[in-house]
Amino acid sequence: MSIIEKMSKIVNEGDTSGADQLIHDDYQFLMHASGKKLGKSDVINWLGMKDIQKEKVRVLFENDEVGFEHAYVTFKDGNKEAVMTYYKFKDGKVVYQETGATKLPK
Repeated sequence: MSIIEKMSKIVNEGDTSGADQLIHDDYQFLMHASGKKLGKSDVINWLGMKDIQKEKVRVLFENDEVGFEHAYVTFKDGNKEAVMTYYKFKDGKVVYQETGATKLPK
């Protein structure tokens, strides 16, 4: 299973222990839609809330250094987005992540 596939599984399950193992300690997450920057603990806490579900996940490209994914995301509040994600890897873990999102009708 690729790093992106593992990350998607962790997100959908709200697996904070798995996230702690797969996310690098130097991790940063830039959310273009809001401009927010999150660190490792921020994302692990968010995943624990089980706020999002990803579906139709497509790994567009992945190697040992970077990966690109497209997925449809549904939030607990019913909002939906099409999300493009760029991942950067270090030591086999996610060290950096950026997302760009397009809102979809509920």
